[in-house]
Amino acid sequence: MAESIRRVQYFYVMAPDKPGEGARALQTLREAGVNLLAFSGFPAGRRAQLDFVPEDPAAFRAAARKAKWRLTGPKVGFLIEGDDRTGVMADIYARLAAARINITASDAVIGGAGRFGAILWVKARDVNRTAKTLGAT
Repeated sequence: MAESIRRVQYFYVMAPDKPGEGARALQTLREAGVNLLAFSGFPAGRRAQLDFVPEDPAAFRAAARKAKWRLTGPKVGFLIEGDDRTGVMADIYARLAAARINITASDAVIGGAGRFGAILWVKARDVNRTAKTLGAT
C-alpha cells in the first residue's frame, strides 16, 4: 500500500515548562471528547509548545475556548500514514528536496503491525507546492 498523505490543521498553545502541563491539556481534551490525530510537545525557551492535530478542528477550538487557552492556528501540516518499509521517510524527504522545499520539522514513528505514521511541517508559502509534490489530499 502506498502512503496516504493529507493536509491537516494544527494548533498550538504555549504552556509553562513544568511537570503535568501536557497531562492537564490532554485531560481537558479527553473530557471534551476531542480526538487527536497527532500531538507533540517540546521546550520553547522557558516555556513549552504543545501542538495539537485534532480530528475535528471545530470541536478542538470549542474545547480550547472553554479552557481559555491562548490558541495559535489553525496552521497546516501533513499527516502521513502507510506500510512501514526501510527508507520510506528518506523517499518522502528526497521528493521534497528535489522540489527545493525545506522541511521545518517532522516526527515519524512505527505504529505496529507493519505500519508507520509521520507528520511534517513546511513554511506556509510552501504548503501548496508540498501538497502537489506529495500528492496530498
